Amino acid sequence: MKIAVIGTGYVGLVTGTCFANSGNDITCIDIDEKKITGLKNGVIPIYEPGLKELVLRNAEAGRLHFTTDTPTAVKTAEMVYLAVGTPQGDDGSADLSAMWAVTKAIAPHLQEDAIVVTKSTVPVGTNAKIFGMLKELTGRECHVASNPEFLKEGAAIDDFMKPDRVVVGVRCQEVSDKLHQLYAPFLRTEKPFLSMSPESAEMTKYVANALLATKISFINEMANLCEKMGGDINDVRRGIGHDSRIGFAFLFPGVGYGGSCFPKDVRALTAMTEDKGNLPEMLRAVDNVNERQKTVLFTKVKEQFGGDLGGKRIAVWGLAFKPETDDIREAPALVLIKQLQEAGATVIAHDPEAMDNVQAETSGVEFADRAIDAIKGADALCICTDWKAYHQPDFAEMYQLMAQPIVFDGRNLYDPERMKARGYCYHSIGRVAVDGRKA
Repeated sequence: MKIAVIGTGYVGLVTGTCFANSGNDITCIDIDEKKITGLKNGVIPIYEPGLKELVLRNAEAGRLHFTTDTPTAVKTAEMVYLAVGTPQGDDGSADLSAMWAVTKAIAPHLQEDAIVVTKSTVPVGTNAKIFGMLKELTGRECHVASNPEFLKEGAAIDDFMKPDRVVVGVRCQEVSDKLHQLYAPFLRTEKPFLSMSPESAEMTKYVANALLATKISFINEMANLCEKMGGDINDVRRGIGHDSRIGFAFLFPGVGYGGSCFPKDVRALTAMTEDKGNLPEMLRAVDNVNERQKTVLFTKVKEQFGGDLGGKRIAVWGLAFKPETDDIREAPALVLIKQLQEAGATVIAHDPEAMDNVQAETSGVEFADRAIDAIKGADALCICTDWKAYHQPDFAEMYQLMAQPIVFDGRNLYDPERMKARGYCYHSIGRVAVDGRKA
């Protein structure tokens, strides 16, 4: 199929590249000339494992193209995917200004039987509004479908190629069949293709993310209680996770969720709920718990040093909101760094991929090319992201390099008793702190 994908952000670029890899003729469109020029030259604007290789391979094969020329790309497309940004507005709702602008831009150039597909995360009712706008602008009823994405940053290629399910929102069987044909190469293991109304499809995306965010906030709240009660959240997690009704997914205690989806989508769903006159009490609680959880490590650091962080050197491992990405949107590490700096501490940071992004958004932070270099002379180490590179460090070397062997582990990477035996003062999430210096 000949498909135009408008927007070369995270969703648009992954979507276009994966469709090209299954043999389709894909043109990715963006108004950012610098980004398009870079993509034509093999420069990928985001870090996502496997994406660069896939872009280069399909571009070289002639299946993947990049342009700023919207009219030319749209007029020959059988499908036009809309993957533009829908950032959070001041009131928490999604800002759809880019979506409306793109809808107006493509209207004069659409083939009569072309299918417009929303891939961006949009409030319920957006599909219907696009349908109405296109009818007014073209004088005919255009096909408009919804196809929400369920990609995890750091595993997006695998998620797209091997989806748990594909969800589409359509108004007629013909469009459903066409989308099923498009996705057929990715559904060979009998994963379901779920066709429903556009409103249900739009709602599905928000409900999925809100429920996953709820699981994270719940386990974090229970972890904080475990510390007070002398329990171990990892044991509790094992105790509940083997219940088939509960499971283990998204029940890892930590320093809160971040990224481009969960925070924004929870708040957008909250705004939608309020707009309809309902009370989003659980949604508000999920967001509030998460924002509070981002301050947990700082509270532990401050208490450890008696409230005085002036002149302290604090190392931070992990800046991206999760491993295998350079995305720092809503990252817990940024909250910690700001609090540490405001308290008078010097921050030395390391991350395998996200340091350039943090450097562009902060000032006064020192950056280390190697994780081990960040802790030289440090009074404490804070771990915010569970990159695999942090799982098995040389603890003996760390002990020698640090001014004080104190670790605040926001991802529970290490065993408390082993850390105690190594001579560390060790704080984690949902487990009682240990202090090997007193042994």
